[in-house]
Amino acid sequence: MIKKIIRSWKRIAIATLGWVPLAIASSSPAVAESKFSDIQDHWAASCIDLLAQKRILNGYPDGTFRPNASVTRAEFATLLDIAFPDAESVREPIRFVDIPTNFWAARPIEAVYERGFLAGYLGKIFNPNQKIPRVQVLVGLSAGLKYSPSRVAAEILAGAFEDAGDIPEYARNAIAAATERSLVVNYPNVSQFNPNKEATRAEVAAFLCQTLIDGGSPVLAEYVARPDAIVATTDPNRTPGQNPGSETNPNPGSAVDPISTPRPNPKPQWRNIGELRGVWLTNIDSDVLFSREGIARAMQRLSQLNFNTVYPAVWNWGYTLYPSQVAERTFGQKIEPDPGLKGRDILAEIIQHGRDKDLRVIPWFEFGFMAPADSELARSRPEWITNRFDGTQIKMEGDHPRVWLNPFHPDVQQFILDLVLEIVTKYDVDGIQFDDHFGLPSEFGYDEFTVALYKKENGGQSPPEDQKDPKWTRWRANKITEFKERVFKEIKELKQDCIISLSPNPQRFSYEFFLADWETWERRGYIEELIVQIYRDDLNIFIQELERPEVEAARTHIPVGIGILSGLKNRPVSMEQIQKQLEVVREKKFSGVSFFFYESLWNWAPVSPESREAALAELFPEKISAPSLVEQQTE
Repeated sequence: MIKKIIRSWKRIAIATLGWVPLAIASSSPAVAESKFSDIQDHWAASCIDLLAQKRILNGYPDGTFRPNASVTRAEFATLLDIAFPDAESVREPIRFVDIPTNFWAARPIEAVYERGFLAGYLGKIFNPNQKIPRVQVLVGLSAGLKYSPSRVAAEILAGAFEDAGDIPEYARNAIAAATERSLVVNYPNVSQFNPNKEATRAEVAAFLCQTLIDGGSPVLAEYVARPDAIVATTDPNRTPGQNPGSETNPNPGSAVDPISTPRPNPKPQWRNIGELRGVWLTNIDSDVLFSREGIARAMQRLSQLNFNTVYPAVWNWGYTLYPSQVAERTFGQKIEPDPGLKGRDILAEIIQHGRDKDLRVIPWFEFGFMAPADSELARSRPEWITNRFDGTQIKMEGDHPRVWLNPFHPDVQQFILDLVLEIVTKYDVDGIQFDDHFGLPSEFGYDEFTVALYKKENGGQSPPEDQKDPKWTRWRANKITEFKERVFKEIKELKQDCIISLSPNPQRFSYEFFLADWETWERRGYIEELIVQIYRDDLNIFIQELERPEVEAARTHIPVGIGILSGLKNRPVSMEQIQKQLEVVREKKFSGVSFFFYESLWNWAPVSPESREAALAELFPEKISAPSLVEQQTE
């Protein structure tokens, strides 16, 4: 029988699965019938016919159902509104900025949001025309119907799906609950969930059959996922309810890892063992890099104080700090023209000392897409510079005028990528690190190239004058994410064990002001070490930043450390503050800390360098390795 929750359907005019304008759906008698010309012998045919007979869904005016066509978020919202008209509202309405009041699905989108079925994206964006993936369909059903799993989600998912590790973190409880209630239909391989695959009309129909029809769904049982199906077929000796990966599991190393999204590299396991003790080495307000003796002393000092990682700047002030053939052929300057760097390769020196002292070396691209306005790079490549809506290009950073390379320009992307790959190829580094400067200040992006690209991809519309416009912000952020994916993949092709590290500001600032959507980067697996810069003097605010949901989510997948400010030239930080912040980081079981920056660890404070060094020795009394992702064990 049809569940009580759908009793009001007949009073609602039915569109194509509730997904197209009503006039189209009612214009042909064929639509009212449940005989479709293109589903003969289809695996979901019986389900589609049953729902059509019940007037829960319909086809197209030409008599087809188009079972393999995709479904948009607006279409799915409309279907949910039709399917669950009596569901109670659980939250206040919201106005999505990309849903005009006259949009054909505006009312159902508002309704299903209030009922808890669907949510939006950052910036009050709904993305109505986005093709909805399978995982969002099932999360929507579970969320709206208030389903929750009876066991640990990881157990259920690992027992049901071979690709459980691809299920996003936010969706794991909902998908586990849906699996327990037999809502998940996987054709042709029942153990492959394919969470990020675009849902087809046939799949959505199958999910509805499983959701709405009590005992008698026509979906073939062989395609309905079961919580313990994998374990039951691969381990006949397993006790029902036993947790895969527990001490009683004969092969604990093969347990499915809980990483939230598909990762381009082989799926790693994350074990929070060890503690990150890092420090940034920069050429700003510091002489440490400008002599061989300075580097040797610094590496010796850090090793004795039981640090384990250094992040030396390699791209700064529009120059490389190592002899770069890429820089030389691009703008004629092989290395920063400081006398202290002449005839030297500081990166090679740091790596050599790092190997001798058991210090990881992860070069840091500090300037990212930023360059001094008077740099040789900016002068020689004016077509690479982006601008504001009013045409201006200069952005002041303190007393320093900066310009920004256009991160959407293919030549700029290739230049940055070539610098990165040059280091990965030439040097025995442990990783590569980026930060917010791998994005773009949100007031920029109005250059001719970017405007033309935006028009091409947005129906001829120009970018809005409002630099904070949600759609314009999202479009630019997505472009930067695409480049981040490319960088990740090309690094991994050259050196699989090269750690991809990121040291951004908190997400909301990073996204809003620099279009660097690191939360998405992390969820998609493009980050393997995250160090969030939380340079706050107020301890309560510091703690609030640690407890942000995107930070909590990331630390379940990868090592997450906290960037602590040890001082600036005109802003000393007391050792007491450093000690309190480190204590909080340890209490909350983060992966460790990195200090910005080397010079201020000892200098500019109201106490002697010796006393600060002694305090650091007490904070790190013994050596310990830095935590990192490790490859999943196999037999």
